[in-house]
Amino acid sequence: MPEYPDITVYIEALEQRLKGHALTEIKINNPFLLRTAEPPREEFLNMVVKKIQRIGKRIVIGFDNDLWMVFHLMVAGRFHWKATGAKSPGKSALIILHFDNGFLYLTEAGTKKRASLHLIKGNAQLLSLDPGGLNVLNCTQDEFSQRLAHSNHTLKRALTDPHIFSGIGNAYSDEILHAAELSPIAMTQKLSPDEVKRLYDACQSTLVLWTDRLRTHYGDRIPEKVTAFRPDMAAHGRYGQPCPVCGTAIQRIRYATNETNYCPTCQTEGRVLADRALSRLLKKDWPRTVDELEKLTGKN
Repeated sequence: MPEYPDITVYIEALEQRLKGHALTEIKINNPFLLRTAEPPREEFLNMVVKKIQRIGKRIVIGFDNDLWMVFHLMVAGRFHWKATGAKSPGKSALIILHFDNGFLYLTEAGTKKRASLHLIKGNAQLLSLDPGGLNVLNCTQDEFSQRLAHSNHTLKRALTDPHIFSGIGNAYSDEILHAAELSPIAMTQKLSPDEVKRLYDACQSTLVLWTDRLRTHYGDRIPEKVTAFRPDMAAHGRYGQPCPVCGTAIQRIRYATNETNYCPTCQTEGRVLADRALSRLLKKDWPRTVDELEKLTGKN
């Protein structure tokens, strides 16, 4: 699912193409995409794009007359842009938005269609979609600390909860925690002042670093192939591969359709955290340290 760095680059690319241009036609091929009945889509026709912004992990396109299109790409939704005169994508697109200079369309890989579009009129309705998470790039360390300690959660849950922090998901939370050298299961209300500062600094530096990297990677192109797995990440998606800092094999905690990746040496003082599926299978034989894990896997 696109997170803060990906969405920021998306918005910048869309601004270059859409701002100041009028919407001339809307074609929805998948009715399940549209989650609202009012205002009608016809009200958006011939309206000019005024601004593009982010609400959490949603991309918001603002038009004349306080009209808004709010897209949530979910895991597999992707935007594409074609200049005027290009061939239409047909029914492979969930929606096609024709502008006076080209068309923007949305695709979603797989059979599970989870991407959504809300048509909104008025700032009050727009704000109702905001889960209220704090933007870690626009807050002080004191504000960050207060929000973090408001309730007692694991750091992984706190970072990825859209009601606590805005725009951080599974991928960049792993990278932030690795940079901060903190365990994903450390509790928010038990952090020392130094650990809070490390986490605050890591949030800022990690999100800025990856936003800049993605800007360089995509250049003037719209980021059509957004992925949560990148070879130069430190922890996320690198299970079994060496930590770039200490060389210890990256470990994981699996749950539902996601997993948390971490370095035992850098983040958990050498402890291997229980994996819900595998630890139930091994029970008393579950390795508690890196040394025990290496013996179990024959790497010692």
